[in-house]
Amino acid sequence: MLRETCGQLGRLRPPPGWLECSRPPPLKEVKDARKRKTGVATPVFRASTTAPVNIAVIKYWGKRDATLNLPTNSSLSVTLSQRSLRTLTTASCSAAYPAVDELTLNGNPQDIQSSKRTLACLANLRALRQEIEKADSSLPKLSALPLRIVSENNFPTAAGLASSAAGFAALVRAVADLYQLPQSPTDLSRIARQGSGSACRSLMGGYVAWRAGELADGSDSLAEEVAPQSHWPEMRALILVVSAEKKDVPSTTGMQTTVATSELFSTRANAIVPARMTAIETAIQNRDFPTFAEITMRDSNGFHATCLDSWPPIFYMNDVSRAAVRLVHDINNLAGRTVCAYTFDAGPNAVIYYLEKDSSLVAGTFKAILGTALEGWSGPFYEPVKNITDSGVPLDQVDSRAVDVLKSGLSRVILTAVGEGPVSVQSHLVGEKGEILSSS
Repeated sequence: MLRETCGQLGRLRPPPGWLECSRPPPLKEVKDARKRKTGVATPVFRASTTAPVNIAVIKYWGKRDATLNLPTNSSLSVTLSQRSLRTLTTASCSAAYPAVDELTLNGNPQDIQSSKRTLACLANLRALRQEIEKADSSLPKLSALPLRIVSENNFPTAAGLASSAAGFAALVRAVADLYQLPQSPTDLSRIARQGSGSACRSLMGGYVAWRAGELADGSDSLAEEVAPQSHWPEMRALILVVSAEKKDVPSTTGMQTTVATSELFSTRANAIVPARMTAIETAIQNRDFPTFAEITMRDSNGFHATCLDSWPPIFYMNDVSRAAVRLVHDINNLAGRTVCAYTFDAGPNAVIYYLEKDSSLVAGTFKAILGTALEGWSGPFYEPVKNITDSGVPLDQVDSRAVDVLKSGLSRVILTAVGEGPVSVQSHLVGEKGEILSSS
């Protein structure tokens, strides 16, 4: 619950004065701590966590409330393994820090005071800590101390790989751990949602739904685990990285354009997606890959159709993306069954889902086409593919134009799998004296 200046946990709309709430209050004990005599170390409190990337199979696109990041439709994602893709974040606080909160991302200081989303997250987390401190006066007043947050991704930022989702999930989880908050991942998902909508899904592992909700205050717009990683651990993903450059049209801008101008948008959000959510959740519970795959591909196509129907039209996919689509359909046709599925977020990179037992058919075919010289054919999920020397399907029967485009259009691949949610770690990006460190 967020009482007093920051409202209630169920009501996360930033109240009047919320920017001030996001900053540490100028309490006397903070000033006193800074006046400690020379030679007495000022304590630095730290907590670190890793958080995963998630890739939606039912896409979130469009907002009914931009301030609270409330979506127009529900969505569902697969949490990817942190052995391949993760954000590492250390949240720390100390009276020795400058008075204003600080955030460093991949070695670059960020202008945190200009980010209303980040400030909203920190305001809500601080208010929760204040409630704990009021209930137990013996606890250190961490909510009054300035924050120093340091975060590193092991993948390109803003390149269609859900970096903001992993980043805000890691930030919220790390600060929650620093403040020793008792809230559940579902409770915290309401806060992470305000930073980046899809971040709420990265607070859990396995297969995760973000319920759109209906209430104006957003209290019923939250993430829920549909099934844990252990329910269907055989799910694999091959990511074809077309570009690591930032998108021409940022997701937030694209959503606003689509909502305002696409005639297809409302039909997708109100009629198509609800039915697909029910069907894909059933497919996951039944471990029914063919149904999971068809829904995944159809929803990706429908999402990008609304982008094309926007005015002016929005192009996230490119020729390399479309070549991957053709190749997936060719593999399925030649295999005589559905063994793989593509999906594309707001970017050109393809995520190809398949089951581990079909590694030779799917990953083996892409490996034969792309060659092992392309970066990424390594890592913890490469073993089932390592000794595959032949294509899973006859290459002379697939679209030769798609093969040529893929050969020259990719910068790397990433082999990964369904994974777990955030993990608390002892590898800190802030030293014991408050200095910024690097994980490399």
